[in-house]
Amino acid sequence: METLRYGIVGSGFVSQSHLRALESVRGVEVAGLTSRTPPAELAASVRDRGLGEARLFDDVRTMTHEVDVVAIFNANPGRVEVMEGIAAAVRDGATLRGLICEKPLARNLAEARRVVELATQICSPTAYFENQIHMKMLRQARTQLADSASQMGPLTLVRAAEEHAGPHSGWFWDPTCQGGGVLSDMGCHSIAVGRYLLTPADRPTRFLQPRRVSAHVNLLKWGQPRWRRELLDRHGIDYTRTPAEDFATGLVTYTNPETEHETLAQFTVSWMYDKQGLRLLVDGIGPGYALEANSLRSPLEVFIGDAAASSVTDAELALEKATASRGLLAIQPNEPDLYGYTDENVEALRAFRDGRSGFLDFEDGLDVVRLTMAAYMSAERGAVIDLTDGSVLDALESYIPLIQQGRGTEQLATT
Repeated sequence: METLRYGIVGSGFVSQSHLRALESVRGVEVAGLTSRTPPAELAASVRDRGLGEARLFDDVRTMTHEVDVVAIFNANPGRVEVMEGIAAAVRDGATLRGLICEKPLARNLAEARRVVELATQICSPTAYFENQIHMKMLRQARTQLADSASQMGPLTLVRAAEEHAGPHSGWFWDPTCQGGGVLSDMGCHSIAVGRYLLTPADRPTRFLQPRRVSAHVNLLKWGQPRWRRELLDRHGIDYTRTPAEDFATGLVTYTNPETEHETLAQFTVSWMYDKQGLRLLVDGIGPGYALEANSLRSPLEVFIGDAAASSVTDAELALEKATASRGLLAIQPNEPDLYGYTDENVEALRAFRDGRSGFLDFEDGLDVVRLTMAAYMSAERGAVIDLTDGSVLDALESYIPLIQQGRGTEQLATT
């Protein structure tokens, strides 16, 4: 198998998750790393695990000349800047086999449009990483239900949720940096999952036509005085001045262009799920059949009593975003594989070797950003957003949500 050399941009939580996944992927070498803070410790970990040379580069422009694939895993505000650097390297003579960008493609539609324009200039296959659509349990559900869907018709309603108690890093909580709150951070996942499962298996990813979006956002936990103080003390983020939503829910209505039949995708995301840890919950209903997936159903459980709890040094060994270190705990032995990180890397590498883009490309990422912005617009206006209205589509191109502007106090109530 031909080995492709990854150059990774960013050294945070997402980069570490993908590196854990790459331990199970053949035909890839981590050849380079670059980040605003030199990731020397991460590079040493890469070498210790035999994943590659992991040379440190001062900037992405230099690194692009030394790798086959650039994987953009850095913080959201740097996406366009990174793409500009890659494009400059290609103008200087660098060649790439593929470009990867972790969700979201950008913070808003204008930035996402620029990312796609630069990718077109670079003239490289692309892969937009939405790991949840690569989860084995969802892929297997589609395979298992293929005959039923063929005979009875595709799913008509999908409900997708992602919830946990809050992000690790301070920049995720800053709406001007991250692009919003939980809707920007995790809504893109649930929106992408809904569209994927509603789409007939033999049709392209953008086959369904989005017609309407309605959404609601709120600040339920982290706007309360106690939790605002904790956020300020822990991350230096002041939600009395620039709050972001910690809960969002909504509906996307799609139309099948062949049958004109409407289907619904519901999404719910929150940073206030104070239970075991990260939970992904997906269910789908079709004519005469259904599916349900819950990431907290684990084949392994452990129990830690009060007397033994003091010896637990890292609760997240059991589960991402774990909130407890005692009691009956669900254990996920291989979270990168469970959440789809492994399979999305395998799929992208296979596509790049064949000279084509991944299952989702940057245009798919642009579509997800558009739907996310439509959800913010709906929540701001308290109205359903009609995506068949040309004037609405034009407005979305330059739309920046109030929360992303740092003006969340005009929309969100704090106590």
